[in-house]
Amino acid sequence: MLEFEAINLEKQQTYLQHLGKCLQISSDYSFLNLWGWAEEYGLGWAWQDRLVWIKQTWPEDLYWAPVGAWETVDWNASLDKILSRPAVFTRVPEKLVECWETRLGNRLTISDERGNWDYLYSVPELVELKGNRFHKKKNLLNQFKKKYAYQYLPLGPQMIENALAMQTDWCTWRDCESFEILASENRAIAKILGQWPNLTGQLGGAVLVEKTLVAYTVAERLTHDIVLIHFEKGGPEYKGVYQAINQMFLASLKNEFAIVNREQDLDDEGLRKAKLSYNPTGFLRKYRVRIS
Repeated sequence: MLEFEAINLEKQQTYLQHLGKCLQISSDYSFLNLWGWAEEYGLGWAWQDRLVWIKQTWPEDLYWAPVGAWETVDWNASLDKILSRPAVFTRVPEKLVECWETRLGNRLTISDERGNWDYLYSVPELVELKGNRFHKKKNLLNQFKKKYAYQYLPLGPQMIENALAMQTDWCTWRDCESFEILASENRAIAKILGQWPNLTGQLGGAVLVEKTLVAYTVAERLTHDIVLIHFEKGGPEYKGVYQAINQMFLASLKNEFAIVNREQDLDDEGLRKAKLSYNPTGFLRKYRVRIS
């Protein structure tokens, strides 16, 4: 049986080595996501058979996809060794499902998890905002630039206190404590920003207006050509501020990445509409899998 322990900073580098061996990397398995949201989902990890096994305990007990070199694993033997009963895995990336279908056959029951699909976008498209598809976004960006004396800066250690202060103001405006998902997100943001110098692969940007921080983004290097956006917050009184932080952050990366992953919509209708409005070029599909 697997022995799960708390997800910790001490094994960050070892985990990232395992993650780099996966055939496909979805947003859920970035270290910032796992560690940042660990308390919110009751996440733990176990290390066995050259894999990192992940399990959540809230709001229900579920396994997540194991992390490592999937194609080298004897899945029948490995699963038989650790599972005493049928198990349900959530957030399983498409490439692992394909691998399991080949190796495990009729032991699988697979169902789609549309709310957990990652949204993928072209970085050049979101920087340039060309054409009718992006007309509204470009218009709001231009309005912001014309109206405010703004400055864009990387989200370095010197900006963390300002970002935390803005997050507090944002949560007061949105009444985060009345909504569990916003309260959980606020705790995850505070945790990640509070340990910023001790993390690996973290990226971010901030927009200031007259020396006041009005927007910030927290991101992470997911692969050599994919950047992952975790959080993006803007002051509600600044029209076009979200278009500004989105475009300016990606432009600051100077063509280092081809794709931006903006995570999932969790079946939230408003969030789905907002993510679709940026014209995704594709999705990273994920599934729920029951293994008998």
